[in-house]
Amino acid sequence: MDHQSVFRMPTRMKITGRSSSITNAFVNSIIPVVDPSPEEIEKALDLLGMTPDTMECAYCGDRNTEWDHFRPLVADKKPTGYISEIRNLVPSCGKCNQSKGNKKWKAWIRGPAPLSPATRGVTDLAVRVQRLQAYENWPSTSQIDFELVVDAETWESHWVNCEQIQDLMKVSQVLASKISEQASRSL
Repeated sequence: MDHQSVFRMPTRMKITGRSSSITNAFVNSIIPVVDPSPEEIEKALDLLGMTPDTMECAYCGDRNTEWDHFRPLVADKKPTGYISEIRNLVPSCGKCNQSKGNKKWKAWIRGPAPLSPATRGVTDLAVRVQRLQAYENWPSTSQIDFELVVDAETWESHWVNCEQIQDLMKVSQVLASKISEQASRSL
């Protein structure tokens, strides 16, 4: 076995590789957060087959470490209108939350994505899908059409700012590449 196959250097990071993080920040910063009532928490956990003492990742059953937005907040670099509320949050583990990302849960949970419950061989997947379906059918999920509730000038300014940051990241990437190349030649 050659040494190159055992030891791989990290790839150089690109500033522009963070553009989706910037877009997500611009969307997440405008999303309302609604605190749940004790009754809503109880109902959500009941639909997911859990209690406060038995909370686990709704997708795979591992220990829950965070909350996942069940319905994505971002699609096509714009807000979907869904918000942060109990009817749009499920307990999740980091693996599932990162793997699912902005995907729709039904396609992701049984799909080939790295670390999806299907690819990890979760044995009670059918039961989990059934519970998540019941959760999805829980009525009254809030959805906001931001363009109707915010004046056009404010809305446009928000997205112009996002584009300007993305453009500056592209310019910065060119400079970073130039600096890296010059530094490498000095070795």
